[in-house]
Amino acid sequence: MKRAVTTVVALVAAVLMLGACTSDPNSVANQAKDGDRKGYVSGDGSIERIAVARRGPAVDLSGTTVDGKKWSSAGARGKALVVNVWGSWCSPCVAEAPALQKAWSDLSTARKPVQFIGIDVQESAATGAAFLRSRGVTYPSLTDQPGVLVLSLQGKAVSTPTTLVLDPQGRIAGRVNGEVTATTLTDLVDDVLSGATG
Repeated sequence: MKRAVTTVVALVAAVLMLGACTSDPNSVANQAKDGDRKGYVSGDGSIERIAVARRGPAVDLSGTTVDGKKWSSAGARGKALVVNVWGSWCSPCVAEAPALQKAWSDLSTARKPVQFIGIDVQESAATGAAFLRSRGVTYPSLTDQPGVLVLSLQGKAVSTPTTLVLDPQGRIAGRVNGEVTATTLTDLVDDVLSGATG
């Protein structure tokens, strides 16, 4: 009898311990379910230039912008294409928005053959559109709440923010893993347009 009571007590203790583990609000599983991005880690700011011979196949992007318009990367062939993966919930993305807009404005004013497109991740199109308006960002952004578009970036956008520069053939030629500056981005675009191999 004493042994049966000891076994029951041990089982109850085990169940209570398991319950405590699964209900831990700080567990990685619960943080992921909450979607509050507590465990979010930004990129380290590293810059990668990819030599022409090492570039992968062309990237194909298409979808709907945060303001409801259709967009496709096919329209950017023959130009450099800057792709910025961002979200208004990401503090480095918020910090880099003026630099991206400056680079876009400067390159456009200089009549460089370049287009910019953002990919707004993990939030609604309405939230993304409101952020862009509030920051005066004038280039378009695709909405990618489920993260499908990011998958087409060939594993080169594993953190947010990430900025890619595609060559006129649509291949990834440069990357900034983390917050970007206007100078760095302009230099990457100029390298791609000049045919520099990295």
